[in-house]
Amino acid sequence: MEVKTSLLDNMIGVGDMVLLEPLSEESFIENLRNRFDHNEIYTYIGSVVISMNPYRSLPIYTPDKVEEYRNRNFYELSPHIYALADEAYRSLRDQDKDQCILITGESGAGKTEASKLVMSYVAAVCGKGQEVNKVKEQLLQSNPVLEAFGNAKTVRNDNSSRFGKYMDIEFDFKGDPLGGVISNYLLEKSRVVKQPRGERNFHVFYQLLSGASDDTLKKLKLERDFSKYNYLSLDSAAVNGLDDAANFRTVRNAMQIVGFMEDEVQSVLELVAAVLKLGNIEFKPESRCNGSDESRIKDKNDLKEMCELLGIEQTVLERAFSYRTVEAKMEKVSTTLNVAQAYYARDALAKNLYSRLFSWLVTRINESIKAQAKTRHKVMGVLDIYGFEIFEDNSFEQFIINYCNEKLQQIFIELTLREEQEEYVREGIEWTNIEYFNNAIICDLIENHQNGILAMLDEECLRPGTVTDETFLDKLNTICAEHQHFESRLSKNSKFLTDHSLPHNCFRIQHYAGKVLYRVEGFVDKNNDLLYRDLSQAMYKATHSLIKQLFPEGNPAKVNLKRPPTAGFQFKASVGTLMRNLQTKNPNYIRCIKPNDKKASHIFTESLVGHQARYLGLMENVRVRRAGYAFRQAYEPCLERYKMLCKRTWPHWRGPAREGVEVLMADLQVPTEEFSYGRSKIFIRNPRTLFFLEERRRQCLQDLATLIQKIYRGWKCRSQFLLLKKSQIVVAAWYRRYAQKKKYQQIKSATTVVQSYTRGWQARKLLRELKYQKRCEEAVTTISAFWHGTQVRREYRKFFRANAGKKIYDFTIQRIMQKYFLGLKSTMPSMSPIDKNWPARPYLFLDGVHTELRRIFHLWRCKKYRSQFTEEKKAVYEEKLEASKIFKDKKALYPSSVNQPFKGDYLEITKNPKYQKLNSAVDEKVLLADVVNKINRANGKGTARIFLLTKKSVVLADQKTGQVKASVPLPDLASVSVSTQSDGFFALRLKEGSASATKGDFLLSSEHLIEIITKLHRTGATAADQEQLNIDISDEFLVQFKQDKVCVKFIQGAPKNGNSVSCKRKNNRLLEVSVPTTA
Repeated sequence: MEVKTSLLDNMIGVGDMVLLEPLSEESFIENLRNRFDHNEIYTYIGSVVISMNPYRSLPIYTPDKVEEYRNRNFYELSPHIYALADEAYRSLRDQDKDQCILITGESGAGKTEASKLVMSYVAAVCGKGQEVNKVKEQLLQSNPVLEAFGNAKTVRNDNSSRFGKYMDIEFDFKGDPLGGVISNYLLEKSRVVKQPRGERNFHVFYQLLSGASDDTLKKLKLERDFSKYNYLSLDSAAVNGLDDAANFRTVRNAMQIVGFMEDEVQSVLELVAAVLKLGNIEFKPESRCNGSDESRIKDKNDLKEMCELLGIEQTVLERAFSYRTVEAKMEKVSTTLNVAQAYYARDALAKNLYSRLFSWLVTRINESIKAQAKTRHKVMGVLDIYGFEIFEDNSFEQFIINYCNEKLQQIFIELTLREEQEEYVREGIEWTNIEYFNNAIICDLIENHQNGILAMLDEECLRPGTVTDETFLDKLNTICAEHQHFESRLSKNSKFLTDHSLPHNCFRIQHYAGKVLYRVEGFVDKNNDLLYRDLSQAMYKATHSLIKQLFPEGNPAKVNLKRPPTAGFQFKASVGTLMRNLQTKNPNYIRCIKPNDKKASHIFTESLVGHQARYLGLMENVRVRRAGYAFRQAYEPCLERYKMLCKRTWPHWRGPAREGVEVLMADLQVPTEEFSYGRSKIFIRNPRTLFFLEERRRQCLQDLATLIQKIYRGWKCRSQFLLLKKSQIVVAAWYRRYAQKKKYQQIKSATTVVQSYTRGWQARKLLRELKYQKRCEEAVTTISAFWHGTQVRREYRKFFRANAGKKIYDFTIQRIMQKYFLGLKSTMPSMSPIDKNWPARPYLFLDGVHTELRRIFHLWRCKKYRSQFTEEKKAVYEEKLEASKIFKDKKALYPSSVNQPFKGDYLEITKNPKYQKLNSAVDEKVLLADVVNKINRANGKGTARIFLLTKKSVVLADQKTGQVKASVPLPDLASVSVSTQSDGFFALRLKEGSASATKGDFLLSSEHLIEIITKLHRTGATAADQEQLNIDISDEFLVQFKQDKVCVKFIQGAPKNGNSVSCKRKNNRLLEVSVPTTA
């Protein structure tokens, strides 16, 4: 029987924060600490999973764990990310609801690992098959590729995702994956050219230099030394526990599995090498005659190698780094670039080249993993995106990241409330409005089309004239001064004039997660994300297969003077698309938290965890879930869990589960305002009520355990006593048996000794008596013999002389006869009837006896031989005997047929499918079936026919078609004529006036003539209603052909055509058969 479990069983701390009592930030953090210290890294807030990064491997992701959480209720087992993944997958598969899993948290909290665990779980529980496994492998192997190009080592995380990723996994109606689509958001491309201290560039640069072969590096014109490249920071190039060489091999293998061609992989590596070479290009100032400064490249070797990699003319790219062409309507103005502008252009090209390469990689992966079928698919989305960021120095990137998190928080609150409301309505529970902080006002501050910060930033970037970060801040101070969530030292709001925590070049926004101070330096440039048109056109002129795709705006034939959209505008549009996508799906949330900044296990920093809990809005989430009813459970598991608290429901409740719960709650006297009955669930308002039930259940389980122990101990003692008693009886029985057996053996041994002595004495006494009696009998016999001898000799002496000769003769003859019979016994011939040997007679007077004994012995052994025959064998010998009577010494062919057995059915007509039709036409049992030649009277040639003999008729049929040509009843046969020669010719002569005689007699030839004639003769002899068939053996006989009689004459002649018999027509009345002379 399956053991029922629950989230509440063996609970460390509180598994679901909704049940936390009392609820405060301190108790919330303490509960997380308590569970973290016991390796319980997952905790629920209703259906939301909080995931603490343990910074070490835990044995909770094994295949056994996957099976444990497979097809289980969400609250049935202890909190786990597998429970959320299983709930989402089953809702998608069974209820046809599209799902999305939102994974948020700051860098280092474990978002990427969480997304991998979700995808690996779904891959493990969905269907199997060659095509399905291929799709799953491609979806899973897309992660290493994107991590290599989009992840980097930061001070907070050794594998930090520097981009947002949203993957839609598409499933068919069975729940098997068909493919997927990946969307990426805001790659941190500034990291390509500059990294903060203690951080690295993107992984792929280090993996390429560490793991590529020497031949590959030579082709890419690279060296393994990281210090040779300006874009790679050296203070943290090596990371503990990170094997760049092995990871490079993993990435190459993953790209192959996903579907990248070898030339595509090579093109990607060439672009990565080009970015490294681009960072090594340095500029020097050079004064012109007009007094203006321009830049020149110091060392052109790196430029040359980069141009060779990308297939660009060196002079074209060199000019693009030195001059900038501005087009306005029909005019073109070319200006020189100073050193600072040249470095800006170089870095802008590097950032754009890498970010566009990354976008191309995502597009290329989508082409490989997209679903091929065009039917409607079920979709599960997995969102792995940066969490709320509050640094000491927050810039444009943190601003739009936090904006995205504001939108996610907004949709999170809306969907959570909507989910709660839908469940209340579904269960028939009255819905009451819940008071909560609505961050729509903050979202509006940022994204409003007219007065929003992003709109004003775009407007400032597009405004003609001098545009700086300071002018942008002035504009914010003017328009947003009165907004309650905007703060600036220079705004019109006087309360911030003396706030020294606000620098003059910063503004502060009060987000839902707290106040964040943003430095405006770089906002305008980062939002512009400007790449000079000269560089785009230079890139488009490259012969490299991939570069033209990455810089389509560089095509001179398609010059677009319109400014490209700003980074803020693009990100705002992407976020809007993402929000609309998430609105159509059922959300599932994973909130990732890192316990410390040291990336160490077993360390829990309360201030850091509290900070993350605040900006993730976890307390707000708990309050929303607890605003109505803190706990709800279906009636069946509720009754199963608490039925022991009421005598009426324990141990079994026979009625509906809801009635049982009502009886249970009434018996426990729980106040009615503390719970409500839904259609399928009971709703408990306060966690105290649930803990009251759990405490009562714990006490009851202790009482039940005590009762079970008592009963078990009593049963065990009784069983032990009965076993001892049974054992004692067995031991006593065996001992008594042993004692009696031993006593019996002693008595038996003594008795045997006494008996042996007694029997010995009796035997010796009897032997003495027998010896004495024998001696007396021998003495009497001897005396009697001597006496009788004397008497006989006395009587015989009178007539001995008269009868002595006759007695001696009789005695002699008797001895001779005895010797003869004994000698005949030892020289008896074999039991074979054909053995003609017989011993010679020893005396002439025994001639008659000798002959008669030979005849009797032969008859006896023939009888013995015949008794061994079966009925079939007897019939064969009878036929052979019949043939001997008919043909012996009359037909020259007979001797050669003696040793040939009569087979009868030579054609196997009943088994051969060829003769199935013929077999069905003959109703009787076939006695003989053979192929014969029917002789034509016109030319003497033969035509092959099938000859069938049954008990009533002779049938002739065509050999090829099996069609019956003639059927002659046996009573219509008058006689059969054959020659005396060694030929196989015979004539079936029909009775005149019979129905079969209209066509005349049949002249036939066969290799089995003796057997055919014999069987014909025997068949005629056994029939009671017809006369015996006559056999005419003559070298000349008449055959009736229709109206004419023809003489068939057999002559011996020289062999012609080998040794075969030939038949020729001599005239109308004579057929001559020439038979070769036998030696």
